[in-house]
Amino acid sequence: MMRKPGVAGLLLALTLSAHSDYSEHPEAEAFTDHMVSEHGFEREQIQAWLSEAEKRQNILDAIARPAERTLTWAEYRPIFVVPLRVNNGVAFWREHKDILARAEKEFGVPAEIIVAIIGVETNYGRNMGSHRVIDALSTLAFDYPPRSDFFRRELENYFLLMREQEQNPLDFKGSYAGAMGYGQFMPSSYRHYAIDFDGDGFTDIWNNRTDAIGSVANYFSRHGWRADEPVAVRVRTDDKPDDIRYNSISRPETPVSEWRERGFQPVVPVDDAAPASPLQLEGDYGEEFWFGFHNFYVITRYNRSHLYAMAVYDLSRELRSQLEAGE
Repeated sequence: MMRKPGVAGLLLALTLSAHSDYSEHPEAEAFTDHMVSEHGFEREQIQAWLSEAEKRQNILDAIARPAERTLTWAEYRPIFVVPLRVNNGVAFWREHKDILARAEKEFGVPAEIIVAIIGVETNYGRNMGSHRVIDALSTLAFDYPPRSDFFRRELENYFLLMREQEQNPLDFKGSYAGAMGYGQFMPSSYRHYAIDFDGDGFTDIWNNRTDAIGSVANYFSRHGWRADEPVAVRVRTDDKPDDIRYNSISRPETPVSEWRERGFQPVVPVDDAAPASPLQLEGDYGEEFWFGFHNFYVITRYNRSHLYAMAVYDLSRELRSQLEAGE
């Protein structure tokens, strides 16, 4: 006669379920075959790493409710643009002013944008994530069907990165999505855009602030940042046409001159020929309208959210203002 499991048995079953062996996952064999045939890994090594990876329900919960999908600008802004983060950013800027000046000169990306990215992503290295990267990527690669293909490619890139950098993939921690280091690069971005900015022979954005600064600047440069061009400007409008798509993160195509004809007037002088996209935000005092230019679009290549891009831009302005006020 089979007995019903007691409390201890149920807890054990739940524990085993939470710590599933990804080497036994139904889709792991095809992934392992790919890593062996395409990249020359030893089958036993991939299986050993996957057997150490643990399914994390809190990761699945987190990716299902990103803040960008639920918050207004009035709610989103205070997460990142607050006095403490501005003060920390100014201190970071002053401590690394020579490195930031070199990055700005070499890549054409303003120092305040670089500092703001690192500030928004990790509060200047104070919060680089608490999830093991192998757990995050394996959980999302094999147990998150909406984006499993994307995260499987990132898991592939993670193993390749670990081999290239001669590191143990079980050792590193990052965000719930598997992003790492000061600038929170996904493994594919790490491999393509991270650079050895201090020339020590090792590209390290986990612990090396110089490499992290250079890597963020390189990322923006490679995605088309244009030096001395605007990011966003506030606009006035008397009407709100129904046929306009606001908050697009596609590359701007419609010039300011055409938007003027439709009733959108920038509050500061801008080039009428410059392509712009209209933004509509719910701020502390009601609706706000903005133009996002090419460089705004470039920020969304880092994180595909107009709220994220606006937070980076707003924080960068606060950083520049406070730094100059203190000089």
